[in-house]
Amino acid sequence: MIRLTLVDDHEIFRKGLEGLLKSRGDFEVLNSIGSANELLENLPLTNTDVLLLDLQLPDMEPEILLKKIRRIQPDLKILYLTLVRGNRYFNKLKPLGLQGYILKDSPVELLSEAIESVAKGEEYFTDRYQTEHLNTVTTPENKMKELLSKRELEVLKLVAQEYSSSQIAEQLFLSVSTVDSHRKNIMIKLGVDNIVGLIKVAVQNGLI
Repeated sequence: MIRLTLVDDHEIFRKGLEGLLKSRGDFEVLNSIGSANELLENLPLTNTDVLLLDLQLPDMEPEILLKKIRRIQPDLKILYLTLVRGNRYFNKLKPLGLQGYILKDSPVELLSEAIESVAKGEEYFTDRYQTEHLNTVTTPENKMKELLSKRELEVLKLVAQEYSSSQIAEQLFLSVSTVDSHRKNIMIKLGVDNIVGLIKVAVQNGLI
């Protein structure tokens, strides 16, 4: 029996995954957590074999969270759950102690395989990560659009038109902090570090 802690801010997804894992008989979900700060409050996870961690928690950047986890529990085995494709972002995380990641749209059997591999101390990455020449997101256009919500696509198009966060907020009747959060999530999902890279990927994939 592999003991798991599950961290994801989307409660429906988290509860669904928890039920799915329990039904397979090989896994026990010890903790179901909805935020980075809640996770840190519960560290160290003394009985957890594998931490299933959502990459895109809204209350903390992945690099900061991973550094904090490693300071408290350096040997904890971590498997990221994500929609992000491409290796640019994971190149930053791997030196900080990332054991692996699996895409959220993967088959259940693949998830089980990933958990079992990481629990044994092995690394588990998709083939995309291990392709050395892959430096950014390379999802087919129809799949790329599925990564972004309708609102994120609206924000992206305005960013491409050089609108500031305050101008976008005014256009879309949002708060500036909400717009900034959307911008951050868009960059994480598309695997880019700056606006130039963001526009390049967006154009290449027909998003704008």
